[in-house]
Amino acid sequence: MTGVRVSRRRRAVRAARRPSRVGRETLTSEAIPSRTTRFAGEPHCVTGARLAAEEFLSDLGDNEPPASPEHWDDILLVVTELAANAVQYAPGPFALRMRRTFDGVHVTLRDTNPTPPAPRSFNPRTGGGGIGWHLIHALCDQVSVVPDDRGKDVHVFLPW
Repeated sequence: MTGVRVSRRRRAVRAARRPSRVGRETLTSEAIPSRTTRFAGEPHCVTGARLAAEEFLSDLGDNEPPASPEHWDDILLVVTELAANAVQYAPGPFALRMRRTFDGVHVTLRDTNPTPPAPRSFNPRTGGGGIGWHLIHALCDQVSVVPDDRGKDVHVFLPW
């Protein structure tokens, strides 16, 4: 069933492409690919989120490869960090949504902890983390956190 949906989605994306005035193809807003995957919030779900992101990027790359190979790697690294933070700091399930934007990829991770992430000091001698949130800010064009009473959405925008 999933393979059929993906094939239909790819055909829909291709059909929605329209030549622009300068001869380049552009996507109409209805055909912008997106995918949402839900996870239980267990440690193995970090790998699942990375694999889901890789599948999304693979499908996206079939129609439009990234401008630079580093963009692919940066997106996977950011998704992994966001999922690891959700598992470590937010009890319960989380959802990963990835969407193509006109100039990149918008990643949203929804978790159950309404407390916004805060940067921590990183000490390589003691370990214990502290670098992930800094890394996310360094790799993303834009980062925002939208908390509510049921959790929060972390939005990041990366180039593609």
